[in-house]
Amino acid sequence: MKHSYRPLPLYRLGPGIRHARPRQQLPRRITTDDPALSVMTDLCQVTAVTTELSTPLSKGLDLMVKRGVRVLLVVDADDNLLGLITSRDVNGEKVDRILTKAGCTCEDLLVSDVMTLRAKLEVLMMEDILGARVGDLIATLRQVNRQHALVLDVDPETEIPTVRGIFSLSEIGLRLGLSINPSRRPTTYAELEQAGAAL
Repeated sequence: MKHSYRPLPLYRLGPGIRHARPRQQLPRRITTDDPALSVMTDLCQVTAVTTELSTPLSKGLDLMVKRGVRVLLVVDADDNLLGLITSRDVNGEKVDRILTKAGCTCEDLLVSDVMTLRAKLEVLMMEDILGARVGDLIATLRQVNRQHALVLDVDPETEIPTVRGIFSLSEIGLRLGLSINPSRRPTTYAELEQAGAAL
């Protein structure tokens, strides 16, 4: 049986058109007993924000602000992970130490000067996250005194280890109901405990 097809109408784009970006659907409030997976930014659903080694540090910070994130994955031309850089790295004492040691200005620094190299990163495994709670995740981040954690999984198509997700302490704090401004200062564990106790 032969089908009859008709061409669809075409339209011109006006000014100011942008493209859609994936959005992860997250519940509004959580408790420390909720599954840890409920606060993970799943990179299978949300596009990772990446940068390169040669990106000026100021442009890396601008990218964080523009995209509303506090961590950038540093990748090479083939998208291989080289490390990461966080807002804490950019706004903390690390930059001051580098500037003092190198005798340069902030404008001279690149992402590669401040980032944490892949070899120094410690990651969580997806298989452990599947059975964990938000409180377990907070305890883990407290133990290593970090604001972020990467989650490693195995890509089912290639069977190659892949960074599947990112946890952010400030995101967890906001989802617990804390009234914080993470761009001003890091979320503290005391704040998280207070929010958890109030639930």
